[in-house]
Amino acid sequence: MKPIVSIIMGSTSDLPIMEKTAQLLNELKVPFEMNALSAHRTPEAVEKFATEAKDKGIQVIIAAAGMAAHLPGVIAASTTLPVIGVPIKSTLDGMDALLAIVQMPPGIPVATVGINAAQNAGILAVQMLALHDVELAKRLNSYKENLKEKITKANEELKTVSYEYKCN
Repeated sequence: MKPIVSIIMGSTSDLPIMEKTAQLLNELKVPFEMNALSAHRTPEAVEKFATEAKDKGIQVIIAAAGMAAHLPGVIAASTTLPVIGVPIKSTLDGMDALLAIVQMPPGIPVATVGINAAQNAGILAVQMLALHDVELAKRLNSYKENLKEKITKANEELKTVSYEYKCN
């Protein structure tokens, strides 16, 4: 099995957030790899990863970073693969990371999800991959149908919650 998605974190302190991406990819049977690379501490390794990822069979890169959050942009500058950035809440409630990732210069796009929204990054990657993979598209559709069922069930459960002035 060879990975087609690469999850890159600025440090392993991002793992508790990025596990949501890994869990989703695992659930949908998408082969992936996880690595810690730092745009500031290991810039040569980041560039090597980004320039070689496509030849390794990687099709989508999910890069997480907090604070200065340069990792997704540095990767995007060195590859033509789609890069999804996950801003990690560390300082300034994650707004610094969000703005650093989303405000890329022309020609260096990074798709960006919400702060700590690692699960959405995984879903977005799967949606990209499912464009050319019928079986994965079916699994993604089932996943989304299950989301609907969870909300329908939750709404039914709310009917049993009682308050003096609750009218439904």
